[in-house]
Amino acid sequence: MNAILGLAHLLLKDASEPKARDQLGKLSDSGKHLLNVINNILDFSKIEAGKLVLENAVFSPAQVVDRSLSMLSERAAAKGLQLVKEIDSTLPNWLSGDALRLEQSLLNYLGNAIKFSEQGTITVRASASQDDGQSVLLRFEVQDQGIGIAPEQRDKLFSAFSQADDTTTRRFGGTGLGLVINRQGEAGVESELGTGSVFWITARLAKVAERTPLPPRAKESSVLPETLIAQRFGGARVLLVEDDLISREVALELLLLAGLVVDTAENGQLAIASVRTHDYALVLMDMQMPVLGGLAATRAIRLMPGKATLPILAMTAHAFEEDRKACLDAGMNDHISKPVDPDVLYATLIKWLALAG
Repeated sequence: MNAILGLAHLLLKDASEPKARDQLGKLSDSGKHLLNVINNILDFSKIEAGKLVLENAVFSPAQVVDRSLSMLSERAAAKGLQLVKEIDSTLPNWLSGDALRLEQSLLNYLGNAIKFSEQGTITVRASASQDDGQSVLLRFEVQDQGIGIAPEQRDKLFSAFSQADDTTTRRFGGTGLGLVINRQGEAGVESELGTGSVFWITARLAKVAERTPLPPRAKESSVLPETLIAQRFGGARVLLVEDDLISREVALELLLLAGLVVDTAENGQLAIASVRTHDYALVLMDMQMPVLGGLAATRAIRLMPGKATLPILAMTAHAFEEDRKACLDAGMNDHISKPVDPDVLYATLIKWLALAG
């Protein structure tokens, strides 16, 4: 997945011929769809094992709706569907909870609504009720004018690997995992065959006191993040430690696009030797490698004179919470999951290069 998405991203930056851009776009979209299937399976396995940890942070419910609509607007437009949002005026501006899981649930609903609709409008609603002074019951709804669901098919919608239409000739496919992920909250559906459906999910979330500083809104910028890095940190020397040839090629190209000077190492032992002889602004370290892994290499680097504050960022496919904790316990500063999202990579680089400077 790292190779598919990474190379597609790099090729799209250079491609100018319309047919090539269209095909690369479809390749990228297919890769993201496959990644979503993989992430759903991982989430389901964590739910089954009782290891799905929910975050608790201040977020804007309205911004969750906006981001979800933005991510799927092109897919809806391609089918001639109109996306509409309705935000209740009583909805608090800020709540405390797991915005990522709520956004994932909303994206699952929206994705299905687009998939099962041929025309009409898809409406996303956000509201709050049952305000007890300390918390509210947040409710997201997605209403479509699609094919609808027969009564006898609704009960199994939130079961793992199940679909309303499980015949071999079904028109719409999928894993059936998206809705079982949503079912971990209070969720349900109201539908009429041939008319459309309303899928909903609720979560009780803590209110944020008025005196609590609101998180700053991200500033819109026309400057690409790689350009920003080149302008602020161009020429900084970094070490990329990665044993997989294609993953190394993708990461190297992304770093070079940001104007960085990049050395590479194929395992932890070579990384230690490079850090010993060169002064790096930052190290990107894979976890599992032959000869010596990233965790052991990081521990060894931390014992070197003057290397206690060298930013070392894990860049690995191991994305479970225990993996992140292992990275931090070994002395790493941050964690970037594979497949590498270029925007996440660049944002993390900006953060740590600024701190290192």
